[in-house]
Amino acid sequence: MTNLRGTTPLALALLLMSLLPGCALRAREHLERGNVALDQRDLIAALAEYQQAVALDPNNADAHQKLGETYREMGDLDKAADSLETAVRLDPFDFKPMFELGQVYQLLDRVAQAIKAYALACELDPRNFDVRSRLANCYQQSGDLDRAIETYKAALRLEPRNAFAWSNLGAVYNEKGMYYEAINAYKQSLECGTPHQPVVLVNLATAHINLERWQAARQTLLTAIRLEPNLSVAHARLAYCWWREDKLDEAAASYRRALELDPKNAAAHAGLGVVRLSQYLAQPDRADYLDEAVECWHNSLEINPDQPKVRGLLDRYRIKQNRPPADADIR
Repeated sequence: MTNLRGTTPLALALLLMSLLPGCALRAREHLERGNVALDQRDLIAALAEYQQAVALDPNNADAHQKLGETYREMGDLDKAADSLETAVRLDPFDFKPMFELGQVYQLLDRVAQAIKAYALACELDPRNFDVRSRLANCYQQSGDLDRAIETYKAALRLEPRNAFAWSNLGAVYNEKGMYYEAINAYKQSLECGTPHQPVVLVNLATAHINLERWQAARQTLLTAIRLEPNLSVAHARLAYCWWREDKLDEAAASYRRALELDPKNAAAHAGLGVVRLSQYLAQPDRADYLDEAVECWHNSLEINPDQPKVRGLLDRYRIKQNRPPADADIR
């Protein structure tokens, strides 16, 4: 064993420098073994190899990037972010760790940081569709709808036939109240070689509903239901169209079908209550309709209490008894 006593600082520095190439070489060996393990989905072995690699060569950006990738695959997103942040700090011009860091931030719901990482990744690879699409999605999440539209359009200039991006662009337009633009975007999505998109059809129908085009919405929803008969939201939106067209029996049947498929569909409970109220107002002798309406609203609020309009209906139409509230502690 080498005795370092009496060694001058300069000599010690030279000695350490002579050891560095060996450490870097061994780190590279661990990195390569980690890559093999990761390819084989042996995450525990991959993690151990990458940890050895960064211990031997702390400035190896590739090792930190692979360590972050492994942590992400294992579901440890905080450690994944730490490792990828180190990789980006060591090599800020490498697209891959920057992109992966944005993905991890997005999974952690750290949207502002994800936007920053994705924006930098876009600068590193301006022709990459995936990063622009994810950046647009983050803008959408953050409520910056104008930038979301601009960025989705930039992504679509790179991949004009991407149905997913057209659909997301339609959702942003719909959120902004730009319903005709939303309809166009949804139709573009359906024309991109993947017409069997029942959820996109529901979204298209929703844009028609927002324009009070009940027949167009209804026909679109019927198409969605033919493609996916068990899509609760499609039946619920169809029920709303029937109600607006004063087809109350059809509306009630469609809401009931939506609830058979998804008993937790708060909007369907509330909608069925409104239909039953409409039937009661047309036939005041049918008190059972009002009773069912009130129960529907109770059910809806149990699932989603944040519905002021439903609370207002309940307060207005439920029968109020002049008695004190029940005491849960009474035996």
